[in-house]
Amino acid sequence: MAVIQTNNLSKIFRVHKKAAGFRGSLKALVHREWIDKCALQNVSIQVSAGEILGFVGANGAGKTTLVKILAGIVCPSSGEVSVLGHNPWDRSNELRRKVALIMGQKAQLWWDLPAEDCFLLLREIYQIPIAQYRQNLEYLVESLGVRDQLNIQIRRLSLGERMKMELVAALLHTPKVVYLDEPTIGLDLTAQRAIRKFILEYRKIHKPAMILTSHYMEDIEQLCERIAIIKEGRIVYDGELSRVVNTYAKHKILTLKWDDSGGEGGAMLSSLVRDLKVEVVREEPSLAQLKVNRADVKDVASYLLQKIAVKDLSIEEEDIGNIIEKLIRRDSPNASAKNGARPT
Repeated sequence: MAVIQTNNLSKIFRVHKKAAGFRGSLKALVHREWIDKCALQNVSIQVSAGEILGFVGANGAGKTTLVKILAGIVCPSSGEVSVLGHNPWDRSNELRRKVALIMGQKAQLWWDLPAEDCFLLLREIYQIPIAQYRQNLEYLVESLGVRDQLNIQIRRLSLGERMKMELVAALLHTPKVVYLDEPTIGLDLTAQRAIRKFILEYRKIHKPAMILTSHYMEDIEQLCERIAIIKEGRIVYDGELSRVVNTYAKHKILTLKWDDSGGEGGAMLSSLVRDLKVEVVREEPSLAQLKVNRADVKDVASYLLQKIAVKDLSIEEEDIGNIIEKLIRRDSPNASAKNGARPT
């Protein structure tokens, strides 16, 4: 059964248009012009308990607007929304106790308070029983490795430490629905990995329904089995991440290292590349990356192994970010139906 469900959800923002300067301001007082900006168009999705749905799209595509509607911050213009059987914009306390929103670009904790004081305030707000609060806090602090920072003011923490504290704060009440809006933005690689690992472990134990938006393809690859690609407010693909790769990645990347002690490997490879009609993506002394059609990978690899003194050979998929970018550039909003994805 779907925990989060939307049906033909749309949101139109009415924006005031004003020319620059004093003349423009004066004109706007007398005759104000308005523009209707469609942020979401007929969005229909379903997310079940224990599932992480990754939302991918360019800036301004409508990802954050959708998350804000599902969290009850923004009211939709039309369509239906159900989160745990509630309308989010009714903002009932019953629903709010079961939902968490984590925004990487917006701090939610009190800047001048130590983290532990913030958590005590949240315990009162969510009316968490003291035994459950202590158990949850112990688990979250231990999992994220922030025990030594609990008594330090939030503003004195590093960005990675603050983000971990935001996660602790959002999950103290054990929500059944979690919205993650750019949770790793601006973090270093170590902090990103730690947060991804924690999210996967938390999902495995508590099985909340989760929606993740991110511009980091590592987040999408490692956390989501299913993605929804949104373009100009419309979902152009909703389905398994693996299906995106299999359908839209026409090539694989073959990385080749060889013994060039004789100095002839590079010239021989150039000749073979011309014969095989493959594209060279990267070339260094004794190393090359080739872009090869998926159907030809086996034959190309076998041929190269016969002709060159290969020290190492690896075959990888194309970068998922490039694949998704190609899909976003497609003009047809019905791409998902044509390629066997879930209908939207």
